[in-house]
Amino acid sequence: MTGKETAMVTTAQFLTMHNTPAAGSQHVARMDGVSKNFGQVQALADFNFEVRAGELVALLGPNGAGKTTAIKMLLGLAVPTAGKVTVFGGDPASLATHMRVGAMLQVGRVPETLRVWEHIDLFSSYYPNPLPMTETLAIAGLESLRNRKFGDLSGGQKQRVLFALAICGNPDLLFLDEPTVGLDVEARHLLWNEIRKLLGRGKTVVLTTHYLEEADALADRIGVINKGLIIADGTPAQIKARTAGKKIRCVTRLTAAAIKEMPQVLDVNEDREAIVIHTANAESVLRRLLSLDQEISAVEVTSAGLEEAFLALTRDDSSNN
Repeated sequence: MTGKETAMVTTAQFLTMHNTPAAGSQHVARMDGVSKNFGQVQALADFNFEVRAGELVALLGPNGAGKTTAIKMLLGLAVPTAGKVTVFGGDPASLATHMRVGAMLQVGRVPETLRVWEHIDLFSSYYPNPLPMTETLAIAGLESLRNRKFGDLSGGQKQRVLFALAICGNPDLLFLDEPTVGLDVEARHLLWNEIRKLLGRGKTVVLTTHYLEEADALADRIGVINKGLIIADGTPAQIKARTAGKKIRCVTRLTAAAIKEMPQVLDVNEDREAIVIHTANAESVLRRLLSLDQEISAVEVTSAGLEEAFLALTRDDSSNN
């Protein structure tokens, strides 16, 4: 198999696109009653999920929750044990669907010896209406790296190349799996801006990320997965409203382990000299802290964000199983 044939196989698996619009379809992709088993392990169970045209939907969940399995089925890389998966109303594995979908996956591998522009040129050549090379380089922030070999790039720079390969074919539906891993704060925010521009052009994006602030900043809608099920689905504000929790930051002589055993405490983390406590009842926890440590100091109480809601949702779901 030649280098170009190898690249074509890679492309067919995770990067195939076309610029045909979504034809006004309200649902770009759907998973209806989907189950997926790997031997005795059930990765998804009666899974129902939809992606709507023009939105960015973020899939959040703990490791092993089923996010990767769901994405693979939407990309046509896996078939359900039961239920139905459709993308643009058809088979996710069909060529017609592939020509409208792009993806940036953590498992993506490209030759180390090709230069950045050569990778983009090669991938773009497989599609009928790719973006111009200069536009792809600009969107991914790669103009100054166009002549660098992929193997000579840093981890963050390689992430930007994989992002460029995902968008160079001008897809209608784009899957981004942990797209900002390895990027510094400035590069991450620049990529967020480019993703927002894609949405402004009518593209649809499915995002998986462990950076909850990323989902909060970008998503129109969030689906929370745990143990193969969607346990919450709504706007970031709606997800955050699922818990009325607070965050307490303080300096105390009490250990994190001792605080975690207190009633109403959802989670505890150490932050330098301070302890950060996530709780559904800040007043009760504060009274308890003061009764145990009268020298407690630097107390701050703030409203819970997406991270606290995510922890509460997944913890409640686990306790109910």
